[in-house]
Amino acid sequence: MKKILSVLLLCVTIFTFAFNSPALADAVSGKKIFSANCASCHAGGKNLVQAQKNLKKEALDKYGMNSQEAIIAQVTKGKGAMPAFKARLKPAQIEDVAAYVLDQANNKEWK
Repeated sequence: MKKILSVLLLCVTIFTFAFNSPALADAVSGKKIFSANCASCHAGGKNLVQAQKNLKKEALDKYGMNSQEAIIAQVTKGKGAMPAFKARLKPAQIEDVAAYVLDQANNKEWK
């Protein structure tokens, strides 16, 4: 029985790390990447091109951008006036940016 539980725990751990990598994203690293690549249009969580589509929690909720996956897709592929960053940033960097954006929005820290 103990052996079965150990194997089960190992499988759950592997599954978690293999399929849930956005949860491992680093908001601290994301802040640096955001500052270097996104802040020119999104300083302080704003949007200089379309003011209503800012990065504050209310707007992220309204436009369906309130998840790690949605932000990753937007940053990776771009949309409208926003360019795609898939050629400029690695997937892990994009995940970090998404973690930072969500952290700022959910904690109302945008300044």
